[in-house]
Amino acid sequence: MALLYGALVLLIGAALLMTSYILLDRALARNQVLQQLPPGPVTIIDSGGTRYTGWDPTQSQAHIRQDSLSYLLNNGLLYFGVIVLIGSIGGYLLARQALRPVARITATARRLSTKTLSERIGLGGPDDELRELADTFDDMLGRLDAAFSSQRRFVANASHELRTPLAVIQTELDVTLSDPKASVEDLRRMGEVLRDATNRAQRLADALLALARLQGREGQGLEVSEAITINDLIPNAVAAAESEAATRGIVISSEGEAVRTTGDPRLLERVIGNLVENAVRYNVPGGWVRIEVSHDVRGGFPAAIIVVSNSGVAVAPEEVEGLFDAFRRGGRARTQQRGAGLGLSIVKAIVDAHHGAIRAEAQPAGGLRVEIALPLTTTPVAAHAAV
Repeated sequence: MALLYGALVLLIGAALLMTSYILLDRALARNQVLQQLPPGPVTIIDSGGTRYTGWDPTQSQAHIRQDSLSYLLNNGLLYFGVIVLIGSIGGYLLARQALRPVARITATARRLSTKTLSERIGLGGPDDELRELADTFDDMLGRLDAAFSSQRRFVANASHELRTPLAVIQTELDVTLSDPKASVEDLRRMGEVLRDATNRAQRLADALLALARLQGREGQGLEVSEAITINDLIPNAVAAAESEAATRGIVISSEGEAVRTTGDPRLLERVIGNLVENAVRYNVPGGWVRIEVSHDVRGGFPAAIIVVSNSGVAVAPEEVEGLFDAFRRGGRARTQQRGAGLGLSIVKAIVDAHHGAIRAEAQPAGGLRVEIALPLTTTPVAAHAAV
């Protein structure tokens, strides 16, 4: 940049010098006084009557013109060199000052690693393009820091969840096999414990795989996309939670209009199923779960609305925001509840893949209300009977 500044000063100085030379040459050529002098030799008579001959005004005019241009050119080149030198030094200092924020950004980028993503540039100064670049870089570092932290927590939680069933399997095997008098009943009991632990590990692995697939296809669209009547998905989605709901005396009901959207029916059925399972699992005995389907306008566009609400214990409003994080259960990180805490994470990933929106809010009397908005395909055509 300093060389560019110096070259610019050089070109401007050369242009000014040539322009001055041309203008002075033309000014002398068009001088009215010099043009009025007679051509040829002129005889001069002084006051004493002495005659002097041989003075030629034309030659004097040429000498004056040549001397003036020579003076301009010689002295102009000297001053031109001084100006170029000063301009080059000034350009270097100006470039160094202007690029100091860039050097600061570069130094910060060189120091960064997965362990120093919390570092920021914090440029400050005038609100110009470099300040905007530094602020954008800081914002990017913040997003990267949050992403790496989230991935570290995810790996740690996944390792913990997988270690639990493996520890159960190892313990049961060690205890039972170390007993030389173990009966058939003991071996059968061990087999049942191992089966339950294996099923838990299998469900966790399936959930992790589903979540990874959904996040891996972000921005690539759905594998299956077809028109779906959301109400037709509810019976199969509810079926998986009916047994536990009946055992605890929880009533599941659904109501609303026949609403259609476009997407993958298998994934959307899983959305409703996961929400209902969570609503039953984090409920109170004798509670209720309600599914409502309607249509409304969200963000200026018609949307299919699915609301799953349930009774239950009170949830603090500040805990609601973390419900959709992986390995969160009821607003808290691990508890003794069944499941790995991936249900709502998978729900959010599926909703995002369908270009929808999801939000949850704590109900004053206890429990949650989860609302999903999906793009509406057609207007509702008929009322849907309650289940």
